Amino acid sequence: MMGRRGRVLISGQPAGVLEEIDDRTRFTYLPEWLARGDAVPVSLTLPLRPEPYDSPGLHPFFENLLPEGWLLEVSSKTLKISKDDPFGLLLATCADCVGAVEIEPLETGTTE
Repeated sequence: MMGRRGRVLISGQPAGVLEEIDDRTRFTYLPEWLARGDAVPVSLTLPLRPEPYDSPGLHPFFENLLPEGWLLEVSSKTLKISKDDPFGLLLATCADCVGAVEIEPLETGTTE
């Protein structure tokens, strides 16, 4: 069953889609990103390829974008999102992450 989705941007450019599917996640690079001569991977652990990456829960790269410690507590309480919902926290807090990678929520059925 498909769940929530997020657009993954690198330096403000759409690079892929992160999807919640039951108790796992799938990250897929956009064909337009892969076709670019200057395309870079979101992480060394997620090299460029057309096939999706499936992970139980969040892939460690995306999990490492989440707040930790007291900031996780504050974010969870302020946003009213359980600490046990890492995908929800990712969509709510990573539209303006430190670094080149950002994740924006997507409506179901859209990629860009």
